[in-house]
Amino acid sequence: MQLHGTDNDSVLIVGTGALATLFAARLGSSGSTVTMLGTWPEGLRALNEEGARVVDQDGHQIRVPVLATAEPLDCAGARVALVLVKSWQTERAAAQLRSCMAADGLVLTLQNGLGNREVLAAQLGPARVALGSTTSGATLLGPGLVRVGGEGAISMEIHERLEPLQLAILRAGFHVELVPDGRLLIWSKLIVNSAINPLTAILRVPNGQLLERPSALRLLHALARETAAVAWAEHVQLASPDPAQLAETVARRTAANHSSMFQDIQRGAPTEIDAICGAVTRAGMRHSVPTPLNAACWHLVQALAEAPRGALHA
Repeated sequence: MQLHGTDNDSVLIVGTGALATLFAARLGSSGSTVTMLGTWPEGLRALNEEGARVVDQDGHQIRVPVLATAEPLDCAGARVALVLVKSWQTERAAAQLRSCMAADGLVLTLQNGLGNREVLAAQLGPARVALGSTTSGATLLGPGLVRVGGEGAISMEIHERLEPLQLAILRAGFHVELVPDGRLLIWSKLIVNSAINPLTAILRVPNGQLLERPSALRLLHALARETAAVAWAEHVQLASPDPAQLAETVARRTAANHSSMFQDIQRGAPTEIDAICGAVTRAGMRHSVPTPLNAACWHLVQALAEAPRGALHA
């Protein structure tokens, strides 16, 4: 049974987590036919039975019907896809997409961390992968149910075949920015992620709490500047002249959100710390740029993930 249509209003979303559910609901409510491809049995079941459900900041809930499957062949012929899985799941997602994307199909990754585009391109070819990022936030309340954690822009690199997906995202009410250099997107998001995500996971607080604790705010600023120094060593021309202010602005805009890394630690799930602070640390070593704070956060979050499940809630 083929679930996913091939018309211009059809969008395949790879993933069933917080952001995937948010995007599915927003796209579906604005007229797109949405299919979700994932591996989480409880999530797939809830999405098929109850739809993608989103609770907004006023407590109102919307429920949007979607089709969810674990079988890539159910999505055969997909023309556009959004990749919203964790970085450690990208290789699996790339193999699935290779078996279901149309020959002229295009995949847009909005994932965190470094290396996702390269993994997808290895399976699909560079011409079929576009790079993007988002600072929108969502907290997973249960399978197929999320709470909006803050509105952010969706930035995409310019690509000749991106227009149908760009129009669908605009129709869904997202703010879209186009940029000529995809590396700018990745490193700008990396500055934000490296500054916010590990601190919220270690302290077990929503994003906004980092702004209310002076020591945490100083760490947020220092992590952002440290990551920016590595970006400059990589010859990336950042759009924001003040990386600390960039990270603080996103934390304020998503104050109620529990970062994806915090949510992963709470669930006892693998985190993306290796593709975020770990990637910054490794890139810093290549350029002889010191990254002591990123390295410390890398190992601290790894240590949290290694703790017995009950110890995280003690």
